[in-house]
Amino acid sequence: MAIYEEKPHKFSQLEEEQEHETKAILNELEGQRVFGSQHYEFWLISIIALLWSMFQLYIVIEPVNSTISRSVHLSFGIVLAFLIYPMMRKPYFLIKIRWFGYTFAAIGLATASYIAIFYNELSLRPGDYTTLDIVVAVIAIIILLEAGRRVLGLALSIIAIIFLAYSYLGPYMPELIIHKGASLNKLAGHMYLTTEGVFGVPLGVSAGFVFLFVLFGSLLDKAGAGEYFINLAYALLGKFRGGPAKAAVVASGFTGIMSGSSIANTVTTGTFTIPLMKKTGFKAEQAGAVETSASTMGQLMPPIMGAAAFIMAEFLGMAYSDVVIAAFIPAFVAYFALIYIVHLEALKLGLKGMNPEDLPKKWNTFVQGIHYLIPIFFLLYTLIVLRQSAASAAFNAIMLLMILMVIQHPFRAFLAKEKITKDIWLSGFVDILAGMISGAKNMVPIAIATALAGIVVGTITLTGLGQVLLEVVETLANGNIFAILALAALISIILGMGLPTTANYIVMASLTAPVILTLAADNGFLVPAIAAHLFVFYFGILADVTPPVGLAAYAAAGIAKADPMKTGVIGFIYNIRTALLPFMFFFNPELLLISGIDASNPGDPLGWVWITNPLDIAIIFITAFIGMVAFSSATMGYFLTNTNILERLLFLSIVPFMFLPRIMEAKLGLGDHHVSYLVGIGIFALIYFIQKMRIKKQAIA
Repeated sequence: MAIYEEKPHKFSQLEEEQEHETKAILNELEGQRVFGSQHYEFWLISIIALLWSMFQLYIVIEPVNSTISRSVHLSFGIVLAFLIYPMMRKPYFLIKIRWFGYTFAAIGLATASYIAIFYNELSLRPGDYTTLDIVVAVIAIIILLEAGRRVLGLALSIIAIIFLAYSYLGPYMPELIIHKGASLNKLAGHMYLTTEGVFGVPLGVSAGFVFLFVLFGSLLDKAGAGEYFINLAYALLGKFRGGPAKAAVVASGFTGIMSGSSIANTVTTGTFTIPLMKKTGFKAEQAGAVETSASTMGQLMPPIMGAAAFIMAEFLGMAYSDVVIAAFIPAFVAYFALIYIVHLEALKLGLKGMNPEDLPKKWNTFVQGIHYLIPIFFLLYTLIVLRQSAASAAFNAIMLLMILMVIQHPFRAFLAKEKITKDIWLSGFVDILAGMISGAKNMVPIAIATALAGIVVGTITLTGLGQVLLEVVETLANGNIFAILALAALISIILGMGLPTTANYIVMASLTAPVILTLAADNGFLVPAIAAHLFVFYFGILADVTPPVGLAAYAAAGIAKADPMKTGVIGFIYNIRTALLPFMFFFNPELLLISGIDASNPGDPLGWVWITNPLDIAIIFITAFIGMVAFSSATMGYFLTNTNILERLLFLSIVPFMFLPRIMEAKLGLGDHHVSYLVGIGIFALIYFIQKMRIKKQAIA
């Protein structure tokens, strides 16, 4: 149903065509089978997906043992993986589910549910595995590796195989990484029959929290919130210089609430925003790069953060709401800076805004979809203010959203003085079913990724790899904290080129985040553990836009009909500001609203001192934004007009004064860290005055 009914315009007229194009591009990129409702496969997949969503809602009302819920969760994920994703992306495999697809799905169901079915027996004999246990575990891991290859590509499955090989072949490894190794029985049992490997924390978070938030996002989308956010962004920003690009950034930020995928975010908003950006004067590569940058950053946006926030909270033993609070300022500073970068590009190109007549009316746009904001704010309120558990808050928000979905169509018909027919009443229930099916399908990559990433986590606990890696990184970095961080950033980006963001975060949080914290402490830097975890998370996200892979850039380039490499390079330039932020909040945790930590145990969230004074928070946010504007002006070579080398250097000099005030206070003997802010603002004002004078002289000449 179109949001705007008072007059047809291009925003609503192209809705169906754009939705079809969106699905086609996304399915092509992700390699999914697509069946029409006339095929029995469509109904089979839909029923299984619906049952999965119902199960996840049921276990919130009637909790079950966490290991059993993880087993059932993975069972659904593996079955859908083999039904939705073909063995190869060729017509023979795409047009129909072949017999071996059903065979793989059946074996996956049997092995994944084995833990749930025989939970009591396994719990009574921990470590005393039967031959059947080991056979099931080995087959299950092989099936999981194949599911990962189909759904996520080769990268994560290969990484899992490497870690399995390392666990088994320990005595034959080079001296630097040698260990005693593990027998097949011990390895299979540890990885599959305990909660140390496949059924560990990552899959537990996927089953316990992530599914509900993905379902919430899917229901929001089916309710019409996606279109509403896009239209609202255009209504508010479309008339300004470079308006379509600015609206694309804002719309992608809102879409990030509903999507944990950079590619899905790019395609969902990009089919609408990229053509409009091109029409108003952006080059094809620039339009694609803006959408790519905005969409990858969607995973930084609280409250969902591409599912990583939940796993981060579990790894760190802290409240999910605290993760959201810590991530707030960096995420919003990065987003506002991207809007500023878009503004600079529009200035350089001499672009104007869109014709106001072509835009939806602001007030009508806002009011007609205001009910979509109710469940979102309710979710944030229950999470942050009432501090309910993530599962409880998401469940309550889903229930509220379902009620709104049922009544929204009859209510609109009532306001329009139309007859409220049976079809209008049923349309809300149809939307709910569609959202539940779509949500389950969207969860398949996350469920498979978290299960496979559990193998990496299991290897660390089985072999002591963390200590080995600590020694390797320390040797390579020679104790230099900057080298340590640069190495971690590089590894995160390289891994992220082949891994989904969530899986990349799990791997890096398990491998390198503890190493960063340990080596930082050895070098006199005491930082809260969340700084290291957000550090690797940010760089994992950057991989989605980084050439030569940059899958989100390929998606945007396809829509823009642009060169993927050029799109990726421009997008990476836009996102350099995001690469700056992790270094800044690592050395200045106040950007994460943490002012102090317990020196004896920096990893314990209970020892962190949070900044709660609204004035202090406002100062941190404003000064960080000024610092980011200065950095963006330096990298883009433009402020009020083109910047020369001296002005670029002055802009860069502002960055440490704004982002690292206490370090600058200590290094320069400023007496108070607020003086650092004043120095940075003074330099900024100087550049503003210089450029104003130059523009005035050029006008006179």
